Amino acid sequence: MTLATWATRAAVVLLAFALFACHADERTPQGVAERFVDQYYVQINLAAAKALCAGLAAKKLEEEERLTAGQAIDESTRKPLIRYSLIDKKEEGDRPSFVFEGRIQVDGADSFTRKWIITTRREGEAWKVSNFEEFD
Repeated sequence: MTLATWATRAAVVLLAFALFACHADERTPQGVAERFVDQYYVQINLAAAKALCAGLAAKKLEEEERLTAGQAIDESTRKPLIRYSLIDKKEEGDRPSFVFEGRIQVDGADSFTRKWIITTRREGEAWKVSNFEEFD
C-alpha cells in the first residue's frame, strides 16, 4: 500500500468517526431527536421520520403523507441545504425536549433560519419523538 493510499484511507476513517461522534446515540432521547431532524428536515424522508415517532408526532406525519400523496421526493428533487445545531435541551422528567436551530439555504433564494422543538418519550424500550413544532 502506498503512502498516499494509506493517508486517503486514514482520512476517510477519521472523517467517518468525526461524523459519527457528532450525533448522540439513537437509543437516547437526544439521539432520536437528532435522527428525526435528519430524516424529516434534512433528508425530507417522511417514512423514515415516522418510524421514529409515536402519538401526536406520528399523526402529524400521517397527515402530511396524506396531503403530499403523489408528490415524489426523489433524486431529481431540488432539496435545500440544511445545517442545524442543538441550542437548548430540557432532559428532566419523562418527556425530554430539544430545540434545534436550522439554517436553510435554497438555490437562487436567500437563506433563512428556523427553530424546531422536538419532544420525546419512552415507548417500551425505545425513545420516540412524541411531538415537534417549528417556529421563527
